[in-house]
Amino acid sequence: MSSERLIYLPLGGSGEVGMNAYVYGYGPEGAERLVLVDLGVTFPDMDSTPGVDLILPDLTWLIERRDQLDGIIITHAHEDHVGALGHLWGKLRVPVYARQFTGRIARLKFEEHGHPVDQINIVAARPETVQIGPFKAQFVPISHSIPETSVMILDTPGGRVVHAADFKIDTDPVVGEAFDEDLYSAIGDEGVTALICDSTNVFVRHPGRSEGSLAEPITELVRGAKGMVVATTFASNVARLKTLAMAGQEAGRSVCLLGRAMQRMVRNAQETGVLKGFPATISAEEAADIPRENLMLLVTGSQGERRAASAQLSRGRYLGLELKPGDLFLFSSKTIPGNERGVLQIINAFSEMGVDVVDDSTTKYHVSGHANGPDLERFHALIRPDMILPNHGEHRMLRQHAKLAAEAGIATEVVTNGMMVELSGETPRVVEYVDAGRVYVDGAVQIGALDGVVRNRIRMALNGLVMVNLIVEDNAPLGDPWVEVMGLPDTGRSKAALAETMEDELSDFTERAGRKVMADDGKLEDGIRRIVRQVAMEEIGKKPEVIVVISRLA
Repeated sequence: MSSERLIYLPLGGSGEVGMNAYVYGYGPEGAERLVLVDLGVTFPDMDSTPGVDLILPDLTWLIERRDQLDGIIITHAHEDHVGALGHLWGKLRVPVYARQFTGRIARLKFEEHGHPVDQINIVAARPETVQIGPFKAQFVPISHSIPETSVMILDTPGGRVVHAADFKIDTDPVVGEAFDEDLYSAIGDEGVTALICDSTNVFVRHPGRSEGSLAEPITELVRGAKGMVVATTFASNVARLKTLAMAGQEAGRSVCLLGRAMQRMVRNAQETGVLKGFPATISAEEAADIPRENLMLLVTGSQGERRAASAQLSRGRYLGLELKPGDLFLFSSKTIPGNERGVLQIINAFSEMGVDVVDDSTTKYHVSGHANGPDLERFHALIRPDMILPNHGEHRMLRQHAKLAAEAGIATEVVTNGMMVELSGETPRVVEYVDAGRVYVDGAVQIGALDGVVRNRIRMALNGLVMVNLIVEDNAPLGDPWVEVMGLPDTGRSKAALAETMEDELSDFTERAGRKVMADDGKLEDGIRRIVRQVAMEEIGKKPEVIVVISRLA
């Protein structure tokens, strides 16, 4: 039996949607040569990660084995697959491999973080092969909601892995490469050890629709609108942007792109040659002078992002433009779970303005970029792998996908972040568990999810904060303690000022406390904290966070 093994280890993206980071390895146990497929982010929310800018995968396990890592592969340019590259590459410092459009986005991230862009290597589609350590890698074109998405073939002496990140089966994608059934059947004919496969839409029980099917209904909607038309979708979905812009053009409207992310994505897609025939656009300044019935805006903010153009318009004027009664706003997108509140706020704000909103409650103006359940089964049948490991999805999605594989008689395993699986045998075998947590980008720094920073922020947000200052001289209080209250009501049940009530109780405590307590900062802080929380509980029914500052005079 060979002493070398083929392993798979997700560090992000399995058991969740987003933050994709998958490690493959081949070689002797513990000394495998490694490759990382994708390095993405996920996004914070105000409930669990207030104030956080981005969430990255914790790569501690990989960083500790950096001398075994031969390269990073990026399958496509969505943020949940490439967004962490600039933030984390400096801790890995290995070559990056991507196709042209994805590589251009990756280079922008490198420039932003001051990394050497010559470390990003552009690779053509199959049949071109690039050697990355023991892995012979091929980028195989597949349809998705962003150009030049690739399924990865990773060939090793221990077997072939087909890593299918985000994809759909679309023969009319408008922009980018159409799904080629013969190509994937040929890959299956060559023999596949393991298929690691997107699970996002596994519960949808009808075949997916092509991007091209949207042109007619969107054009009809825009043509029938009386006032200004505004549409939002994912900035990276340049095929949808082209469909929307063409609809505007056919309805005799001038088209304006609002939002830097959208403008940048369209420009990069045009300059790399993947986006052709996009209608001419006008600037926001030019749009302000065009009659409303002759204008169409394409704007960022389909997920309710507060700083994006959609949200700005919902709050009033943006770049000299504003919506009025009778205008139409189209969400040509699906609301990602967790973003519903922000999207609804925008919809209601537009409703108050008298704007007609068409949202994602109908599938008429949006199609998903992910393969539905029947499409996954079709893909399985083309690839015909020895085993299937579902990835890119919440646990319930992975489990359902594994059921589809098992029903087809294919060996499978539900693998979540931190589970290392050996693929060398006839069935997948879990061989190790590693820590696979999260890192927060918080302003200009990165902090661990378990460092306590955000936890303390949440506790202050929920319970408020009280700061107590006390000056001590010769182990006796010098004057009374004074209290500052933040995030709490000014008065409580007694109708007296909350801070003054606390100060009165603290003064009594410090006057009664013996010199032994007054000489011990720890005991003094404990006593002050206990009294503050007791008063707060009696007055307002809360136990706030308490900061005690003791100043001792020599």
